[in-house]
Amino acid sequence: MGDPKYPRRLWRKPKRPLNYELKMEELKTLGTFGLKTKRELWKARTELSRVRKQARSLLALRQEVRQEKEPILMRSLTRIGLVNENSTLDDVLNLKVIDLLSRRLQTVVLKKFNFKTPYQARQAVTHGHILIGDRVVNIPSYVVSVDEEKNIGIKSGSSLNDLISKLEKESVQEVTDEAESNEQLAETKAENAEVKQVENPSTEQSQG
Repeated sequence: MGDPKYPRRLWRKPKRPLNYELKMEELKTLGTFGLKTKRELWKARTELSRVRKQARSLLALRQEVRQEKEPILMRSLTRIGLVNENSTLDDVLNLKVIDLLSRRLQTVVLKKFNFKTPYQARQAVTHGHILIGDRVVNIPSYVVSVDEEKNIGIKSGSSLNDLISKLEKESVQEVTDEAESNEQLAETKAENAEVKQVENPSTEQSQG
């Protein structure tokens, strides 16, 4: 079991931490999901490695034993939205670290409330503005289950409600402006096409 004073680490460093391409990929992932340190990314990779190891070990079992143990793993992954109900172990082996990071509370809040940056969503979580059901969850790395996702909300009386309303209005305004610009572009193209149609007959007559 080990000494309880010294719990086992939940993450492993990459084998080549100074590799340039790996460092650039890690920095991009940190910015995309608003991670505070690389340790959060390494934790996700370690957890994904553990899940893949379980899937590979199940594939090596006899068919009757595999049929007994496989549904346990698949149900646990389906519950947190990593795979679908009809997925197989091959789908588990094809999972990427971004799939696991997408189930973090920080990322779910970012998408649900249309925050401008993942760091803004992280601040909302850590400051205790986010509710899951009736309880406040202030852990950005909390893995949200499919059932919990629909119960995520803003704490009543929170100053964040005004910000959410402002962001929603800005989002609607951006969609409206984009639609208007597309309409203007379409009208301009139609007018140019009409001008070409008018010019073409006069050119043909002069050639004749």
